[in-house]
Amino acid sequence: MSIGRPIAAIVSVVIRNREVLLVRRANRPDAGRWGFPGGKIEFGESIRAAGMRELFEETQVRAEVHQTYTAIDAFDRDEDGTLRQHFVLIGVACRWLSGEPRAGDDALEARWFPLKGLVSADSAMSSGVAEMARQAAILVIA
Repeated sequence: MSIGRPIAAIVSVVIRNREVLLVRRANRPDAGRWGFPGGKIEFGESIRAAGMRELFEETQVRAEVHQTYTAIDAFDRDEDGTLRQHFVLIGVACRWLSGEPRAGDDALEARWFPLKGLVSADSAMSSGVAEMARQAAILVIA
């Protein structure tokens, strides 16, 4: 059990045409579920730099950070419900620049998903993925 403060982390929501880049997570929270590339922000690292670094480490994709646009809580709990860690996930909307996804770092898989299909695939997704992708698409495609 971790006692202390929430951990600041980044999620890079990359839009290419009408698709969003997702990774299947290898680690808690949400191991085995599809979510956005991301991870902890390092001490002294800007949100923008963390977003680009984590994106490349997990997928080998490069993108332009368009805008920081949301923050959500992610709670990692034991089987009995005891809180292990509390993450504050800062979402950055990104526009794809180059590269095709290849899973790396703590991602099991990485691939593009059609934005329209996210709602029907929701059971395999981390909480809030479809809504965060929709919001990012509005910012990046507009």
